Amino acid sequence: MAKRWYVVHAYSGFEKHVMRTLMERIALEGMEDRFGEILVPTEEVVEMRDGKKRKSERKFYPGYVLVQMEMDDATWHLVKNTPRVLGFIGGTKDKPAPITEKEAEAILRRVESGVDQPKPKTLFEPGEIVRVTEGPFADFNGVVEEVDYDKSRVKVAVLIFGRSTPVELEFGQVEKD
Repeated sequence: MAKRWYVVHAYSGFEKHVMRTLMERIALEGMEDRFGEILVPTEEVVEMRDGKKRKSERKFYPGYVLVQMEMDDATWHLVKNTPRVLGFIGGTKDKPAPITEKEAEAILRRVESGVDQPKPKTLFEPGEIVRVTEGPFADFNGVVEEVDYDKSRVKVAVLIFGRSTPVELEFGQVEKD
C-alpha cells in the first residue's frame, strides 16, 4: 500500500506534543514501515519585541497535524487512540479520506518557502491607517502607501503642517491603528 497524507485534528496548542507522541507510539509498536512524515505545518515570522527583531513560529493550520501513513485498522487505531487527538478530518468517522497529492505538495512547498524567508508577523496593506510609534514622527497617524516585505519597510503618508508627506519607516516603527 502507498502512504498517503491524512489530516489529524488535535487539541489546539498541543500539535507538537501530538506529533512527538505519535512518533514514540509508532516506534513502540514497530510500525515505522507504515508511517512516513509527521509534521505540523509552520512558517517563521519576525516580530518586533522590546525594539529587537525576534523570530517565532506561526502555524498555518492551528489544531491540525499532517500524517503520512498507510491506512488500515492498526494504524487508524494507533493514531485515533493517541492522547489529545480528536480524530481525522475528511471522509467518514470510520474511514478517513486522505488529502490529494496536489494539496499535500502545496502545503509542503509552503513549509519549505516559509523556512527560507521569514515573514513579518504584522501584515500591512496600502490604504490602511497606522500610527508611528518611534522616531521623529512618533504619535503621528498616517496612511500606508507602499509596503516592501523584502526590506521590512513601509512608506506612510503623514500629515505635517497640513501637508501629506511620504515617510519611509521600518515595520517596527509603526503599528496598526
